[in-house]
Amino acid sequence: MHEIGFIRDLAVVMIVAGATTILFQRMRQPVLLGYILAGVLIGPHTPGVLVGDPRAIDDISNLGVVLLMFTLGLEFSVRKLREVGVGVLVAAVAEVGLMLWIGYGIGGLFGWSGKDALFLGAIISLSSTMVATRTLAEGGQRQQPFAQLVVGLLVAEDMLAIVMLTLLTAVAIGGSVQAETAFALVGHLGLFVIVGMILGLLLLPRLVDYVAGFDRDETLLVSVLGICFGASLFAAWMGFSVALGAFLAGAVVAESRSVGRVLHLVEPLRDMFAALFFVAIGLKIDPAMLLQYALPALLIAAVVIVGKTLTCGLGVFMIGHEPRTALRAGLGMAQIGEFSFVIATLGLSLGVISDFIYPIAVAVSVLCMATSPYLTRSADALADGLRRLTPRSLRLLATSYSGWLENLKPVDENAAIAAMFRRLLWHIGINVLLVVALFVIGAYVNAHNWSWFSMLGIDRELRHTLIWAAALFLSLPMLIAVYRKAGALGMLLAEIGIRERFAGAYTQAIRNVLARVIPLATLLALALLVSALSSAILPPRGVALSLLVLGVLAAVVLWRGLVKMHARLQAALKETLEKPAPPGDGAG
Repeated sequence: MHEIGFIRDLAVVMIVAGATTILFQRMRQPVLLGYILAGVLIGPHTPGVLVGDPRAIDDISNLGVVLLMFTLGLEFSVRKLREVGVGVLVAAVAEVGLMLWIGYGIGGLFGWSGKDALFLGAIISLSSTMVATRTLAEGGQRQQPFAQLVVGLLVAEDMLAIVMLTLLTAVAIGGSVQAETAFALVGHLGLFVIVGMILGLLLLPRLVDYVAGFDRDETLLVSVLGICFGASLFAAWMGFSVALGAFLAGAVVAESRSVGRVLHLVEPLRDMFAALFFVAIGLKIDPAMLLQYALPALLIAAVVIVGKTLTCGLGVFMIGHEPRTALRAGLGMAQIGEFSFVIATLGLSLGVISDFIYPIAVAVSVLCMATSPYLTRSADALADGLRRLTPRSLRLLATSYSGWLENLKPVDENAAIAAMFRRLLWHIGINVLLVVALFVIGAYVNAHNWSWFSMLGIDRELRHTLIWAAALFLSLPMLIAVYRKAGALGMLLAEIGIRERFAGAYTQAIRNVLARVIPLATLLALALLVSALSSAILPPRGVALSLLVLGVLAAVVLWRGLVKMHARLQAALKETLEKPAPPGDGAG
């Protein structure tokens, strides 16, 4: 009977979700809003209960979170992150930080506890990727300049959401997070993300393309879902959320040449489980509690709409876009959605927030979703009205500011030098992170697998020696690459900074010295960083010095081979990242 009961509940949910999709499409409203309202109507808190076991539906809907995050990762892609630009990233960080602070302040004004206020700030700080992109697509606005900025802000917010989920989990488990602990958490998260992305980009896109070569959709779908859930379990094993693992898996698979086929296969599953996820959200809502907290929900929704419009719009304007484009981008971001529900669910499942936070979050989301299409469609009228109300002197100042920023962009020779400078810094940074990752992984192995070493009769000093030696010798290709790239950077800086009219006959000599000092200084800084990070696995001093000498000798003897090995890895990574965009990628 339990199986029949579950099938009955599932049938009711899917029938109602299907009817909701048709109704809300006709009303030109987000279907996610309909799913939530449908969940409220058929839930256990309304007369004539239709769903007998909402907990079972809730368990199934967790699959929706994983598939939702995976498809968000597929639409995210490293290429889009590269195209976002530093300006948009800074604007997103400032906007999320301001909304987090505003939400925390509102919670304090209501007299809520610190954790309730903190989670409220996190809930209202993140816009809905699904609602924003679908609204743009349904309005035929995906190719407009403001829409590209909205997509860039959403991509940046997706990354910030992962950081926020990690920190909030630490707050929920530990009670609070000191500044030092927060930086350590963000550092571990950043290291996990970067190393996982780099290693994944070297392996998974080629694996997906290889499987796609069999030309069997079933094989491709099962393989990709295996990658998705395997990455989720690995992230959970490393102490992060399954959502992070699914998102990273999607972002890596997005760099394969078969990403269009993968999206086509995964999207129906995503839509089904996403429907379950949003209906399950409604099943948890007690309408009586919604009425009780209607006033705070209305106030918070107004703060979200006005606050996100202003903060996003101002951020876009400050990085050099015209006021009309900035306003339209701000209006496109004026809602909250899936990440807000994930954060609210996290707080509720860990028992660190009050029961009323969840229904308030849902109510705010419903109100914002309902107004989002109208705000986007009325953007031009609002912009015209604001233009008429704005004094002419202020409009002239805004136009002058945008023009000034446009003139600051590097052109011709300066643009080429700037591009070369950025490329060298990126190469150095990625190799440094890989070296650091190897030593951190060594420390992790040392801390968590000491019993395995004891079974083999390996004592503490020998264990440290083996782990540190392995990390050192595996790092040699990256260390050589850092030295070579830092040398090229030194030569570039020497040519730019040391002018003959100032140095005279000593120009070339000073340039040579500077070109050698910079790579040596880079290696010294890297050595200090690695020493600090690997302090838990450092072997005795004499052994460490001997290993360093052996490492230097191995680098000299194997220099050409190590350079070729690194070049092949770099070429493979570059080929993956710089492949042509799939047809229709921007049209979503």
